[in-house]
Amino acid sequence: MIKIFSIFLGIFLNLVVVLAGNMPALAELQPTYTEQQLQVGDDLANKAFTATNKGDFATAEEYWTQILEKFPNNAAIWSNRGNSRVSQNKLVAALEDYNKAIELAPNVTDPYLNRGAALEALGKWELAIADYNHVLELDTNDAMAYNNRGNAKTGLGQWEAAILDYQKATEIAPGFAFARANYALALYQTNQTEKAIREMRNIVRKYPKFADMRAALTAVYWVTGKRGEAESNWVAAFGLDSRYKDIDWVTNIRRWPPSLVAALDKFLKLQ
Repeated sequence: MIKIFSIFLGIFLNLVVVLAGNMPALAELQPTYTEQQLQVGDDLANKAFTATNKGDFATAEEYWTQILEKFPNNAAIWSNRGNSRVSQNKLVAALEDYNKAIELAPNVTDPYLNRGAALEALGKWELAIADYNHVLELDTNDAMAYNNRGNAKTGLGQWEAAILDYQKATEIAPGFAFARANYALALYQTNQTEKAIREMRNIVRKYPKFADMRAALTAVYWVTGKRGEAESNWVAAFGLDSRYKDIDWVTNIRRWPPSLVAALDKFLKLQ
């Protein structure tokens, strides 16, 4: 999971991140900009966020690049352009952006979180974990860092350790639905089937349009012989997000655990 790096009041009033109080050196690097220059930056940033919300990440990247030409010392802009590049699978280029953001703002957590997510996508699990560990050194209550570190640990097959991280994430942020979902998936992988199903059902009860858990219940109900309940959850899951019919996406992008991928694959092959 990548994280938008919040930077602005207006969007460009000060041209420093919201957390500038922790970064006097960065503030000192900022030149004086005219109101007109700041307004141009503000307009471009709004366009970048609008493009992002529409899923047009290439256009968002273009806008962030234009902003960087005018404001090259703003760490948040580098981090947000990295996010747009990750969304296009330009992972190496994204890492360059996150590295620059970290150089400019070494005590801010978001660039480390985002770089960790890019490293995960490249399968560099230990390096990703190192970034998440650093985030937790900066902020011991960062729920996203615990969740993401759990994700990276699953890449190493460390499911029990991942469960502890997901639990910590949900303790800090009880409404963090994806951390709860990841916890349920990890429970299933470690053969805690009944507990996993109970957690999945609780999540769906609270978030009935959560496609991930609907699809997960489809898989586990199918292999436990509850065909009707599996079919019912599949109708909901597929209607909410058709990507769950693509087993490669589930395996390599969503990164479900192997046991649950196998269960969903059995269901899909009989559709």
